[in-house]
Amino acid sequence: MATKENGLPGWDPASVKEEMLRQYPPKVARKRAKQMVINQPRPDGSPEIMANVRTIPGIITMRGCTYAGCKGVIMGPTRDIVNITHGPIGCGFYSWLTRRNQTDASAPGAENYMTYSFSTDMQDKDIIFGGEKKLEQAISEAYDLFHPKAIAVFATCPVGLIGDDIHAVAARMKKQFGDCNVFAFSCEGYKGVSQSAGHHIANNQVFRHVVGNNDESKPGKFKISLLGEYNIGGDGFEIDRVLNKCGITNLATFSGNSTYDQFASAHTSDLNCVMCHRSINYVADMLETKFGVPWIKVNFIGAGATAKSLRKIAQYFDDPELTARVEEVIAEEMPAVRAALTEVKPRTQDKTAMLFVGGSRAHHYQELFKEMGMKTISAGYEFAHRDDYEGRQVIPNLTVDADSRNIEELEVEPDPQRYRARKAPEKIGELAQSGLPMKDYEGLIPDMEPGSMIIDDLNQYEAEKLVELVKPDIFCAGIKEKFSVQKMGIPLKQLHSYDSGGPYAGFKGAVNFYHEIDRLVNSKVWGYLKAPWQENPELSATYVWE
Repeated sequence: MATKENGLPGWDPASVKEEMLRQYPPKVARKRAKQMVINQPRPDGSPEIMANVRTIPGIITMRGCTYAGCKGVIMGPTRDIVNITHGPIGCGFYSWLTRRNQTDASAPGAENYMTYSFSTDMQDKDIIFGGEKKLEQAISEAYDLFHPKAIAVFATCPVGLIGDDIHAVAARMKKQFGDCNVFAFSCEGYKGVSQSAGHHIANNQVFRHVVGNNDESKPGKFKISLLGEYNIGGDGFEIDRVLNKCGITNLATFSGNSTYDQFASAHTSDLNCVMCHRSINYVADMLETKFGVPWIKVNFIGAGATAKSLRKIAQYFDDPELTARVEEVIAEEMPAVRAALTEVKPRTQDKTAMLFVGGSRAHHYQELFKEMGMKTISAGYEFAHRDDYEGRQVIPNLTVDADSRNIEELEVEPDPQRYRARKAPEKIGELAQSGLPMKDYEGLIPDMEPGSMIIDDLNQYEAEKLVELVKPDIFCAGIKEKFSVQKMGIPLKQLHSYDSGGPYAGFKGAVNFYHEIDRLVNSKVWGYLKAPWQENPELSATYVWE
């Protein structure tokens, strides 16, 4: 595999793809081949990739379920909403979170329920006779204990199968309480292709039941909302530090360290800044349609990307004072970044990375590796759609299949009283002409090097085969892949939950990341590792189709 192609070191992606597909039955290989593309730019745009399709049965995928996307990703990082999982306790484990989302428990008057695990703990008799009464009891108990502003209920697979009407229960309890908003999510794990369906369901219900409930004008001259930032390892704290230093007010974060009131007030901001396109673009579009708040794509992962995003925000507001302050902040923050790069770059230059992380992380983190002189030779998402790979221009041509129809699309219209276009159409056009298009995302593929390999819905076999064939200097994925990859002598950095590290966002986060990756890729310990099966193979087998 050691041929050099298009400036990328040490591999031939066509041969790697062929070898990875070799073990599959012909029908499976044909499907997987469409989900693996080599980045060979065409005159008409990026190469087309097949995405947002169900994982082939029998393959151990890296994906999560719809419930994980709704409860774990979107609603889990909220701090003052009581989240109740309606289902057996096996699913209820996830209601205690498994990611390192952080909250500011010391904020004035802020309740914090994130670390609690609430579940109805459905038993056999509840599956047979129904669990609605048990759910009512759980909601009442939570209300009596905490008197929260909101209670959210999440359906797991058995609930959908037996037909509990969680929405009717929520409506009854909301009416009974009077001062607590109770709403529910039909996010049964089987409902969609991946956790992406859960994001969509969560966005819909938050928009329907919470956004717009508080019209109070919040202080701040330059007011934004940050969408698709989940405060893993304290990323959101670092982003807010930089924004505050610039004089930019972040009214609402969806949904790291977020509060009920932030969601309720989000429609009063003047600009939405989208970090994770896949998980949150639904809310961004609906806020624009109903309330007139436009959105831009930003990225606060990487020092250069952070500076670029701050300049984009300043360009939107078109205020000389803000523009000057943003440049001052960048100038103050960059010396520490440059000093860290001067130290680590001689050791990281030209090393290779692979990134297979959900949301936009497999795209965003390439910025940090690029700053370190490292090359991303393969990347992909767990739950992306084609627009996340190829850019939003493909949306009109996407096929609506049965799985997509399974997820409700809200019919949103301009609010008669509260819709307010933040910028006149001609001003939006001027911004686009000057390099700041609204509602735009170019996707992952155009940003990757020619000759790199993009793989959607990577599975365990393919991850291990990639490592075996290419031997990258670092592999970035999640906890399920971590130990099998490390046993093959390659460091794996979790970019779902950051292991025990972070923050990695903003300027200080970039410095943290440089040092951590330097330690990982230059440690000699990996060369001493041998997996047990490499020393004492116990089993050998052939595939049934061989």
